[in-house]
Amino acid sequence: GHRVGVLDIDLCGPSIPRMLGVENYQIHQASSGWVPAYVDSDKRLSCMSIAFLLPSRDSSVVWRGPKKNAMIKLFLSDVYWGELDYLLIDTPPGTSDEHLAVVEYLQEWNPDGAVIITTPQAVALADVKKEINFCEKVGLPILGLVENMSGFVCPHCAECTNVFSTGGGEGLAKHLDIPFLGRSPIDPNLVMLLEQEDKTLVPNVNDPEAEKEKTTSIVETYQRCELSNMFSGIAKHLTETLNVKEAA
Repeated sequence: GHRVGVLDIDLCGPSIPRMLGVENYQIHQASSGWVPAYVDSDKRLSCMSIAFLLPSRDSSVVWRGPKKNAMIKLFLSDVYWGELDYLLIDTPPGTSDEHLAVVEYLQEWNPDGAVIITTPQAVALADVKKEINFCEKVGLPILGLVENMSGFVCPHCAECTNVFSTGGGEGLAKHLDIPFLGRSPIDPNLVMLLEQEDKTLVPNVNDPEAEKEKTTSIVETYQRCELSNMFSGIAKHLTETLNVKEAA
């Protein structure tokens, strides 16, 4: 029931609009600023991305740091989100201009913190340690860590196979004393949902040709995917972390 905005600042690889099914949205200017794309009819989930400003899906963004910084500042100051409970900012991997800019421009609003996403492999964990070190250097609190791609859920038998190993993210969180929020395996139905054009059709990888159940929005369709239950647990854990932080 929360009102959530998603700001995509992965300027060189903006994929959030495509995954949410609003890729063809045309940005328009209101008196209060740019109006984000609303994903559902209740306007509880909204999105803003540079993808809305590009001529096509295949257009590249070839910008140096100052221009990237200016666009991020514009997104943070000129988008009319309305009343939000949470603003989620999706960043590219690493610790580059995008990360420095968003931390700098949000400083006066005292952001709750960062959620670190990693896969279980040792190589990925080595990179994530740098991102954690970045957060510590700029004074950005770390709310927790999620282990992504932690196994593959078979669509036929629902058994989870550890394709990329498992437990690396949890081990790193324990080692660095960071809250571990949970694991997210690969769900073929969610992959199909994010890639299909019509987000209101409930995917079924077991029978792709069968007539699909229709929903009212991607929000409802997503709730039919098995992975939504796991994400609900992660979101609950994150909310509890935020409540403890606010009470402290």
